[in-house]
Amino acid sequence: MSSGNEMTYTAKNGGVHDVLGVGLGPFNLSLACLMAPLTELDVVFLEQKSEFTWHEGMMIPGTTLQTNFIADLVTLVDPTSKFSYLNYCKQQGKIYQCYFHENFYLTRQEYNRYCRWAARQLENVHYCRQVTAITFDNKRECYVITATDLLSKCEHVYCARRLVVGVGSTPCLPDCVDETYQSVHSSMYLEKKSRLQQARRITVIGSGQSGAEIYYDLLRDMDHCMYELYWITRSSHFFQMETGKFALELFTPDYANHFYSLDNEIKSDVLGYQSSLFKGINASLIAKIYDELAQKSQSEVARTYLYSNLKLTQCNRLDSQTELILDHCQTSGRYRFMSDEVVFATGYDYRIPAFMQGIVDRLRLHDGRYRQNENYAVDMVGNQVFIQNAGLESHGVTNPDLGMNCYRNARIINAIAQREVYYVDCNTTFQAFSPEGNDQFLRLIDQ
Repeated sequence: MSSGNEMTYTAKNGGVHDVLGVGLGPFNLSLACLMAPLTELDVVFLEQKSEFTWHEGMMIPGTTLQTNFIADLVTLVDPTSKFSYLNYCKQQGKIYQCYFHENFYLTRQEYNRYCRWAARQLENVHYCRQVTAITFDNKRECYVITATDLLSKCEHVYCARRLVVGVGSTPCLPDCVDETYQSVHSSMYLEKKSRLQQARRITVIGSGQSGAEIYYDLLRDMDHCMYELYWITRSSHFFQMETGKFALELFTPDYANHFYSLDNEIKSDVLGYQSSLFKGINASLIAKIYDELAQKSQSEVARTYLYSNLKLTQCNRLDSQTELILDHCQTSGRYRFMSDEVVFATGYDYRIPAFMQGIVDRLRLHDGRYRQNENYAVDMVGNQVFIQNAGLESHGVTNPDLGMNCYRNARIINAIAQREVYYVDCNTTFQAFSPEGNDQFLRLIDQ
């Protein structure tokens, strides 16, 4: 290994990798596992962390995934893969416990353990490598990736014909929250929990799954802590995630293809009324929260309060407290509310990483966002630069869904290999999303 700031070119025989993946979250980990059998391809992944970790700030004991364990890293496209969750259970000596448990939904902690097990089997992941720049070498017709070794501080340069960027999304705070404000985003919850519980009043902003998990965790601890607990959302109510079987058919290859084919204006409208498919709270957690509230209401004076229809418009730190200005979404009311601590469970947003600026002239962009093709590629040439989890506008609700991980990566791998490495399922739903192809429907003039 080089020392100081010496540049090191890393590839087989000093050559060019076929594929380089940036980041190793669940999406690129799935890609790495599915590409492992393809020995004809030279593939490498760079991850800035020292090992695989996933949402460590939200590893609240007992919290579960919202997708079935069958939708693991590999099974939906390769049920025979050694990286499946069932093989993990077998190798860990707990296949019978899994069988008897009769529960399709893994805890976050168990899913993280499974992913770490899979990652440890991969020999082509370089940890502690932070990508700082990517350029294109026209002479060699390849991408040049510069990465810093966070341990030795050396710089390494990799060359690759194709890129798959899976660096994940960035915690999102309301526009009114100043960047200098020492806010607590849900992604940091466990790290900040002990500090939060020293406060007299804690407020959770946001009513998605993360907000509900944090509220429930704090609610259960109220028996031995003396804080007041508020839960505030701008939504009209604390709503349940839609999990009916026909609704789940929207998380399929068929629906992904249908949504991709729609006009952009229609896509925006459709996404507007699909929030209950991916932003709500799972039914079991709602039941637990309601039961806990019912139990506490019988034994003590209420110290917890839930408010819907309140939109945060201002947030100011005043000495040891935070001033929240809240507008009611259905009336003209405006309210001032003080809280000692505020947890923002306000989701995530995708931002184009700074290291992509060196190749931005080769990418398809619109209004500062990637324009992905059907195979999740964003480069103008086609099928050279793929982006994970950045195509909600193009592919709809299937894009960020953990359960569609295998499908997305099968499309990416087939595009890279220029052959059908993995069969992509079709006719996966009982309902059809368009009558096209059925000659019993005679198409008339468009509306």
